[in-house]
Amino acid sequence: MAFFDSVKEAITQRPANLKSPFFYKTDSDARRQLEHLKEIHKTAPDAIKPRIEQDIKMLSYGIAGEENIAFELKNSSLPIIVLHDLHIVYKDLSAQIDYMIITNKFTLIVECKNLIGNVEVNSNGDFIRTVPYNGKYKKEGIYSPITQNRRHLEMIKRVRLSVKNNFLTQTMFEKNFDENYKSVVVLANPKTIVNMKYAKKEVKEKIIRCDQLIEHIKKLMNESKNVISSEKEMFKLAEFFMSIHSENTVDYTKKYGVAETEKEAGITTDIKLEDTPLYKELKQYRYDTSKAEGVKAYFIYNNAQLDELVSVMPETLDELKNISGFGDVKCQKYGPAILEIVRKTKDK
Repeated sequence: MAFFDSVKEAITQRPANLKSPFFYKTDSDARRQLEHLKEIHKTAPDAIKPRIEQDIKMLSYGIAGEENIAFELKNSSLPIIVLHDLHIVYKDLSAQIDYMIITNKFTLIVECKNLIGNVEVNSNGDFIRTVPYNGKYKKEGIYSPITQNRRHLEMIKRVRLSVKNNFLTQTMFEKNFDENYKSVVVLANPKTIVNMKYAKKEVKEKIIRCDQLIEHIKKLMNESKNVISSEKEMFKLAEFFMSIHSENTVDYTKKYGVAETEKEAGITTDIKLEDTPLYKELKQYRYDTSKAEGVKAYFIYNNAQLDELVSVMPETLDELKNISGFGDVKCQKYGPAILEIVRKTKDK
């Protein structure tokens, strides 16, 4: 039996029997982006290097946090399938999922946050971070990772519904969705202090520390009344999500307005942020819109937000909402035009 199991594993590239965590997808867009950034940094103009270094720093934080989660999962002994760093695009929506964990009772979506500083979650569900700044401490709001997960789940629901063949299966899927697909926010930095004293119960239940993840999964499995799925069904679901995964690429050479090699760079070493085509296009849009609405230009977005738009180059409303000051209202009002400007600039 052991011989045949070995042959089966060699052919299918998966365990004959799922007795421990199986990482179906382990690679990461963030790692590729990090290596790309390091290469660009070598020949980038001095004026742009600080921005590249900031992106390198943020990517490195994110990767470190995800590695902490991977360590917990690999040492859990749970019979689960793990998909790391899924990028799903469906119609006008997209989702970047840090971890999808498929158990025999449900699928868990994990949003990893490797935050610096301390975090407070108030009664309204707002996330407020306190960080050291110039010898003092400042508070700043951050985009809610719970809202982020909610959007991911809505995206998954739409994608899965699209392959249901008839009204009955669609109805049953929607009815049982909340039992079959769950989410949690994992704080990967052990030094972060979280104050949830005034947070609502349903919010508290969706925020845990990295070292609590395995017990959280076990608790959900014990509480679930779902019928146990077979390993075949679990792998079929994993294969479905792998089939719609696409690489999330970022063209950093366009983002910073630099070339990747010294030979290509030529005279680009003096390029400033405000001289990039995207900056000029977004600044003109801001001016035109403010005139049409009869408001100051900074009401549309201020200079700091303009800089961040050029640095991030958002491709979806979800990515736009990660930029400071871009909430639901502003994204609905100006988002489509901004995303179209970014798209056209990239295509030039």
